[in-house]
Amino acid sequence: MSQDTSGAGELHDQILGAVGRPIVSGAQPVGSVLTLDGICAEHGVSRTVAREVIRVLESMGMVASRRRVGITIQPRTRWSVFDPRLIRWRLDGDDRTEFLLTLSELRRGFEPVAAALAAERADEHQCRILAAAASDMAVHGRTGDLDAYLLADKIFHRGLLEASGNEMFRALAEVVYEVLAGRTHHGMMPDRPNPEAIALHDDVARAIRLGDPVAAETAMRAIIVEAASAVVEPTDS
Repeated sequence: MSQDTSGAGELHDQILGAVGRPIVSGAQPVGSVLTLDGICAEHGVSRTVAREVIRVLESMGMVASRRRVGITIQPRTRWSVFDPRLIRWRLDGDDRTEFLLTLSELRRGFEPVAAALAAERADEHQCRILAAAASDMAVHGRTGDLDAYLLADKIFHRGLLEASGNEMFRALAEVVYEVLAGRTHHGMMPDRPNPEAIALHDDVARAIRLGDPVAAETAMRAIIVEAASAVVEPTDS
């Protein structure tokens, strides 16, 4: 009989976030030292769980373990900044708006290019996925179902990056999703998403279907600019 490990996974994620978030916020400053015993005592977990949490944080570049020194918090320059968990924790912090703008600058660097490539490389199936996602965004935007809207938005942007045919762009899909999810989960979306932004997604899908890389790139850039503007000057719901 297989053992249900979902509970253990949830506990691991919970403790990982509980240890990781204070590092991200600066409450656990660079150069300070953690111990397995301290993590066990503070969070009421076994050394096995604490050790696994530290292993993950090490893989993210957030801590370094050394004998006779302990587990030392590392500077941000060593962090794996594209890790979706790290992005999520940073969006939980007080500098959320500034970080979203940083992520918008990143998106401007690759998503418009990905859209142009998709216009040259997308197959019929990929075009249908983009069109359907844009249509779903329009439906859910009108009804104000933000969770369903977020899912459709995620499918659209993941589909776009996959349709680019570039494996490096495709690997950034989770980064984009965390940006989209962060706005929704932190109340930075209006009750009814901007119809102009939704229309731009449809413009991108249409340009890709028609094989127009210039139009696809232009519309995708406009989507990112609109999202960044909405973060700085939120629309009243």
